[in-house]
Amino acid sequence: MQDPDNPEKRPRKSRHILLKIDSWIDSTLWNAGFRSAEIWEDITIFFRRFRVRGWKRIVFELGGEALTLGTAGFVLMLALAQPAFEATKEDWRNRGDFAVTFTDRYGNVIGHRGVIHQNSVPIDEVPDSLIKAVLATEDRRFFDHFGIDVIGLFRAFVTNAQAGEVVQGGSTLTQQLAKNLFLSNERSIDRKITEAFLALWLEANLSKKEILSTYLDRAYMGGGTFGAAAAAQFYFGKNITDVNLAESAMLAGLFKAPAKYAPHVNLPAARARANEVLTNLVQSGMMTEGQVIAARRTPATVVDRNEQEAPDFFLDWAFDEVQRLASRFHQHSLIVRTTIDMGIQKAAEDSIETSLREYGESYHAKQGAMVMLENGGAVRAMVGGRDYGESQFNRATKALRQPGSSFKVYTYSVAMESGMTPKTTIIDAPIYWGNWSPHNYENRYAGRVTLETAIAQSINTVPVRLAKEKLGIQPIRAMAKAMGVESPVRDDVTIPIGTSEVTVLDQATAYAVFPAGGYQSRRHGITQVLDYDGDVLYDFDRDEPPAKRVLSEQADTYMNQMLTRIPYVGTARKAALDNGILTGGKTGTTQAYRDAWFIGFTGNYTCAVWFGNDDYTSTNNMTGGSLPAMTFKRAMDYAHQGIVLRSIPGVQNPAPSAKDAAKTVAAKPEDGIPQLIRPRMLSVESTRILKDLGEKLKDALPLDAQKVASAR
Repeated sequence: MQDPDNPEKRPRKSRHILLKIDSWIDSTLWNAGFRSAEIWEDITIFFRRFRVRGWKRIVFELGGEALTLGTAGFVLMLALAQPAFEATKEDWRNRGDFAVTFTDRYGNVIGHRGVIHQNSVPIDEVPDSLIKAVLATEDRRFFDHFGIDVIGLFRAFVTNAQAGEVVQGGSTLTQQLAKNLFLSNERSIDRKITEAFLALWLEANLSKKEILSTYLDRAYMGGGTFGAAAAAQFYFGKNITDVNLAESAMLAGLFKAPAKYAPHVNLPAARARANEVLTNLVQSGMMTEGQVIAARRTPATVVDRNEQEAPDFFLDWAFDEVQRLASRFHQHSLIVRTTIDMGIQKAAEDSIETSLREYGESYHAKQGAMVMLENGGAVRAMVGGRDYGESQFNRATKALRQPGSSFKVYTYSVAMESGMTPKTTIIDAPIYWGNWSPHNYENRYAGRVTLETAIAQSINTVPVRLAKEKLGIQPIRAMAKAMGVESPVRDDVTIPIGTSEVTVLDQATAYAVFPAGGYQSRRHGITQVLDYDGDVLYDFDRDEPPAKRVLSEQADTYMNQMLTRIPYVGTARKAALDNGILTGGKTGTTQAYRDAWFIGFTGNYTCAVWFGNDDYTSTNNMTGGSLPAMTFKRAMDYAHQGIVLRSIPGVQNPAPSAKDAAKTVAAKPEDGIPQLIRPRMLSVESTRILKDLGEKLKDALPLDAQKVASAR
């Protein structure tokens, strides 16, 4: 009989149990492995019956590879479609729910946005001649494709290849609608891919009639009008349902380039384009030559429109601002008093266009933008591009471009706040920050320089040295945000020399802090919003908080003292205004000359100017001190006519003449750029009289003497 209390027998029992467990595990694993092998063999035997040889195997191999690549392609397409999916989340159907009439600063009507431009007409009531003209010209296979016309794309590719240039587009009407509803006119592969996905989405969610109706309602038609109904009223003074074939052809011709073919701007070009549309109708088989001959012989006549053109880029931005403010009230039929001054706006537009016409080809620059603020924050002019009809993309408010050296003011502002002065010296020499090393223009280094010399000569190493050794990156980013840069500022060691992208509006807003005495500029384009009963729903002065100080008075004074030297002895000598009006500002030129900037100010206005190319190609060595500075001067000279001049805080003396500035530089070369000696300034009227007198005397001289006088 076993003794249960015998401790020697307990370990034997435990070992017996463990051996049983181990045996069970071994047998179970072996059986599982054996069974798995049997199952795998059964599966293999099953699929062997599908094994093929010879030419069939090649087909199956290719099919398998296609399936694999197709799966990968499907995943890639989903990734590429994400921007399109995001765009469709917006309430795009109700974007025109607002009915807004805009006036300028003096109360004159300057344009409309939203449904007020013209109530849409049901597609069944639109004349058949207009629908056929649009389809024959824009998308003949509209009712046959699924949003992307593969046949049309191939035909356009062959035609363009034969011509050696782009003479025919392959975009469908649905793709054009997708661009109008969701995208900008920026030319890029990403935008075209997103456009294609959006076209497929529109085809899946709307009928062909709905797509065509929306296209006719939303397209820009020139003259500040949106939609065919508004264009018919604007150009012909009649309802869209009453237009004849000749008028339909002229309207259909506007979709390609409304600014170029707008009949109130260029009637011969509009009629020539309408004749092309009539030819398209015949070639497409939608009409016969006999049906269009009367329209060829009797082209459409238009209502005489000698009124001022609408500031469309500004109106688009102001309309966005209205919708942002609309959360404060429920009314959607509104009258909005804006800050724009149409005289200054016209001068700004002419300045951009004149500069591009005269120098755009030589500098290889195709686009420009400008924003002018009156000190106090009111936007007096906004130019978002060269031609609104060609491209409605607002380069003043939406284009993110590298600011180059014009971004350095934020670094120097932080330096002034930290206790430095314009006379503080720092070493201009090669510097490394990790693996990155900035270089000066032409790789020249001056040794020890003052901060006022460094900013005037746009030295790159100095702001980088300040950021690395004394200030840090975060305070510079915070300063840019505080002064008005709304674009994301990257956390990167290169931002002291302007690698973080900003908009023209950002730069104008931030620079306006300097003439505001260090306070926020309170940039705004809307002064009042009223309903049609005259009730004030929003008032800027009443409803917006007062400006906050972002720069101390001393720091602002130091910055103004440094920035008002640059147009006279620095990199922006072409920006100095006439009649002794003191000018401050900073140039900016980015790597490979892709962007050229000048942002400047007086006691009255702040103006930011940018030139470059939409496709980011390099210009022909264009710097901020060249075309941007010249354009700034042209627009600002106009803006300062007949106004009371204000002083720039901390800089009370008048502007120096170029001769005096040169003398001061020559007087103390060891100081780099010493403090200017300010001469006394003649009155504006006296200067004008002397200038006119000089011109009269010059005209009275013999020809040879005139040449000598001009040379001087």
